Amino acid sequence: MSIEIANESGMDVPEEDLVGVARFVIGRMDVHPAAELSMVLVDLDTMADLHMRWMDLPGPTDVMSFPMDELEPGGRPDSPEPGPSMLGDIVLCPEFALDQAAKAGHSLDHELALLTVHGVLHLLGYDHAEPAEEKEMFALQGRLLEQWYEELHEAQRRAELAERDARLLGKTGFVAPEEGRSWPGDAPA
Repeated sequence: MSIEIANESGMDVPEEDLVGVARFVIGRMDVHPAAELSMVLVDLDTMADLHMRWMDLPGPTDVMSFPMDELEPGGRPDSPEPGPSMLGDIVLCPEFALDQAAKAGHSLDHELALLTVHGVLHLLGYDHAEPAEEKEMFALQGRLLEQWYEELHEAQRRAELAERDARLLGKTGFVAPEEGRSWPGDAPA
């Protein structure tokens, strides 16, 4: 899966996390692993221009999605065999998201992760124009974000345990030998 990110916003944001959450959602939604996604982070003026040009709405917004291929989970519905595709572009505005995050009482990083999930779901055909669609999309968005955080916490826990185990084993002399060396008591090779 190829995910390109370009930060043209002038703000320092956790690009690795945004790529990570996008990759997680694409994987969970059963999109072909060779799919491609582009993410662009822009400033308020650029987002306002895109918002007016594509949605005919004044002022900036938080996220916009520009799908390239009509996709559903599993790949293109009109293709005999699912295959790689360009999902499209997600455009995020971190400065706009910062204000939203403050109003919602959470971090900018969380808001950008949420908006990335939202943008990917739009690329996959989800919408929230009607109440039933909104309920479905926002519930899925919440579940996916929660699952991603759970996966991050589990990976962090495993890394901390591995580090602790390595320290303990090192203190007791049970450290795995370096390549080319042997354990004490091993017969020479």
